Amino acid sequence: MSCNTCTHNTNNSCNTNCGARSFGTAKLSVFDWLANTQLLGGQEYFDCVEVRFKNSRKEYFRNVDKLPLQMGDVVATEAPSGHDVGVVTLTGELVRSQMKKRKVDWEGEVPRVYRKANQHDIDVWQQSRAKEIEVQKQSRELAIALGLEMKISDVEFQGDGSKATFYYTAEGRVDFRQLIKDMAKAFSVRIEMRQIGFRQEAARLGGIGSCGRELCCSTWLTDFRSVSTSAARYQQLSLNPQKLAGQCGKLKCCLNFELDTYLDALQDFPRTDVKLHTQRGMASCQKIDIFKRLMWFTYDENPITWYKLSVDSVKEIIEINKEGEPIEELEEYAIVTDLSSRKNTSAYEGIELAPVEEDSITRFDTPKRKKTKRNNKKNSNANKPQRDNKPQQAQAQAQQNQPNQPNQAQSGQPKQGQPNKKKQQFKPKNNSNNANNNGNNANNNSNNNPNAAKKKFNNKNNKPKAPNADKPKNENV
Repeated sequence: MSCNTCTHNTNNSCNTNCGARSFGTAKLSVFDWLANTQLLGGQEYFDCVEVRFKNSRKEYFRNVDKLPLQMGDVVATEAPSGHDVGVVTLTGELVRSQMKKRKVDWEGEVPRVYRKANQHDIDVWQQSRAKEIEVQKQSRELAIALGLEMKISDVEFQGDGSKATFYYTAEGRVDFRQLIKDMAKAFSVRIEMRQIGFRQEAARLGGIGSCGRELCCSTWLTDFRSVSTSAARYQQLSLNPQKLAGQCGKLKCCLNFELDTYLDALQDFPRTDVKLHTQRGMASCQKIDIFKRLMWFTYDENPITWYKLSVDSVKEIIEINKEGEPIEELEEYAIVTDLSSRKNTSAYEGIELAPVEEDSITRFDTPKRKKTKRNNKKNSNANKPQRDNKPQQAQAQAQQNQPNQPNQAQSGQPKQGQPNKKKQQFKPKNNSNNANNNGNNANNNSNNNPNAAKKKFNNKNNKPKAPNADKPKNENV
């Protein structure tokens, strides 16, 4: 769009005649950049116009009656039988250049424009266009019933509805005489069969390419040049048919767009089948980079190690080999990318560069390491419940309530929950009393169970005896 009226007007009409209307997704649309220019004095206005019909079909007609036609006007044009209806897509001097490009003689006989289409012409035209899909479906069924190896890709009715043109693709010649009779009987119109190529079919139907844009053949490309696989080889592309083929099933036309640039760059390159003579053996070319002017060579005995050489270095080696002298080795001419040398440059100051290492292929096969025991102990201690001190306190109170049990402070034992700050000195009197008390308890228990008394007495004998423990037991009675 070249003006604000075209951009912001929702009615798809522009009163400024800027020539920027594209009519939605019109195929092969041309921008009229001479729409607002004035003709020089004495120059006549070109009387031919360009009219677009269904899909990409365009024809040129002469405006005999000098009708004020503009881009977007619906007109009724001359046809071999009856009249056709189309849309004006270009007027003025650019029509002359388009006719010259398509090799149409504008000075000879050119069909003429009858009139601007009235409402009746537009209604009949729209009714005919509405039944094209159903007619195409029925025609395919008739072709399959007759066993014809052909594909009917498109159907186009004439503007007055008196004629239907069927576009089909086929690998060879097809005898469709019986098919024409069956279709004429079924549709009650005159039938015309027109065979087109697979690229013309894609241009008529349109679509989106692998690049994400509309197909070139349906938007601006008019001439279809032959494309070979050598175009892909020159551009160092992988010969994958699925990637190199377009929607038409043939090689993509865009392979020829940059082919001349690659051919010009390859003129300064040595042949890729050249062999370099070295003292270590013969070296062969494995890969080239056209725009960086680099070539990769490997020894025939060791094809794993690649050496990157510039085109000038390869030419120098070839000149030395022509004199019958081999070079010592490729390492002398190889280009080594040393990351340590890059650190000294100003562009890499303050940046630590490290060589890129490939990850191990089996890095996901190794099992995960188990956690250490230290972490397990921490987790187990954190999950354990805290001990309850209430039973211990109850036991301590029960011991204090016993009549013959001494206090913990007298026996020299620290209280529960308090640290033993200073060891108490050994008091023989208190220990003797405790020993006597224990002896009395042992005598009492021995009367009831002599065996149990002996076990306790033996256990006490294992302990260190107090100085006064050998005194008679009845001394304090």
